[in-house]
Amino acid sequence: MNINDLPPFDPADPAGVDDLLTERERDVRDAVARLCATHVEPNVAEWFESGDIPEIRELAKRLGELGLLGMHLEGYGCAGMSATEYGLACLELEAADSGLRSLVSVQGSLAMFAIWRFGSEEHKQRWLPPMAAGDAIGCFGLTEPDAGSDPGSMRTRARRDGDDWVLDGRKMWITNSPVADVAVVWARTEDGIRGFVVPADTPGFSAPRIEHKLSLRASVTGEIVLDDVRLPADAMLPEARGLRGPLSCLNEARYGIVWGAMGAARTALASALSYAGQRTQFGKPIAGFQLTQAKLAEMAVRYTHGVLLAMHLGRRKDAGRLRPEQISLGKLSNVNLALDICRTARTVLGANGISLEYPVIRHMVNLESVLTYEGTPEMHTLVVGNALTGIQAFR
Repeated sequence: MNINDLPPFDPADPAGVDDLLTERERDVRDAVARLCATHVEPNVAEWFESGDIPEIRELAKRLGELGLLGMHLEGYGCAGMSATEYGLACLELEAADSGLRSLVSVQGSLAMFAIWRFGSEEHKQRWLPPMAAGDAIGCFGLTEPDAGSDPGSMRTRARRDGDDWVLDGRKMWITNSPVADVAVVWARTEDGIRGFVVPADTPGFSAPRIEHKLSLRASVTGEIVLDDVRLPADAMLPEARGLRGPLSCLNEARYGIVWGAMGAARTALASALSYAGQRTQFGKPIAGFQLTQAKLAEMAVRYTHGVLLAMHLGRRKDAGRLRPEQISLGKLSNVNLALDICRTARTVLGANGISLEYPVIRHMVNLESVLTYEGTPEMHTLVVGNALTGIQAFR
């Protein structure tokens, strides 16, 4: 075959991974990309700089209209898309900003998934349709000031008082909590750790905003404070017992990160490639220097590795064959790859690499948070190490 008959080389997809996608998967990806190009990318640098998203409810409704909230869940107004389609959506969302993917991930893979998987029929009927439409925003209360990687040491308590439950405690670093209509809160009871559906207007519930963040600034983050929050008996998620409940939700969110991190990487690589072709030094574009080309080539290789791993894990998840340890492997690998790509891209842009006029530094500092949340790299390393050796090294 003559080389002229081959498809052209695409710098945005160096290995031609797009060939592995179905027409429907491409349609989902392209629809999310269009939404981001129209409603997010023109505003996201300003949101990041101000540390707020004034249009967050309008944005949530747009995401709901496209079927992106709880998109991999079945019924109750959810789109019922495949795991691979959900992953591609996460990649496009995080190509715009990690905060946007966090909004979708917390809503669909944490709060909605918890209700869908462990809630009563009443919980599902009440909350899932408005959450899928973006008319209600949810959050997920697991992390505490002194219980991050070790959620089993949580101090939030739920005690029985007659037929009611009374919750006391504090959750920390909770995405969406200051704007949430409902929270899924995990608490210790006499029978172990259980989950509760807590409407945000319940007396004693508050969600102060966390200020002074230097990462994920285009994301609303807060605490959850529970001060004698009284709930009816049916507020408990009936099917969730122990840590398996919240950890299964976290695995759903971690899967989205495997894909999403590569979206941030793709944007950084594209920005570096464009800049290198335009920036002139010593009489020619810096893209013409060997050291710059080495950086660009290495970034392209790492990006391709990450996308191929995400694609493989997505196919396994769609086939019902994806193990939690494999999700840990994917998160550990792809967030590290994405961080390396963003840091290298920053050097290509030189001093401009720290300016919000370019997306690179925003993605780079966002990924510092993504590296830590939904399981630190240390914890995922130990999960993979345990799977490899059969010996647990957590304690």
